[in-house]
Amino acid sequence: MTKNVGLIDRVLRVIVGLALIAIALGYFPGIAATPVAWIGVVPLVTGLIGWCPAYTIFGISSCKRA
Repeated sequence: MTKNVGLIDRVLRVIVGLALIAIALGYFPGIAATPVAWIGVVPLVTGLIGWCPAYTIFGISSCKRA
């Protein structure tokens, strides 16, 4: 597994993933908790490990070229 998710992409994925999980758990007042928000686990995990299977399929990489 070669890393294909760059630093900025990783940070954004972790933030979005955590926000969606917080919505799923009902931490935001005024926003209904919904099980669909558990999809936030996907960007959280891909952000933490630095590898995205969809990027691999489409030949994309947001990592800087050395």
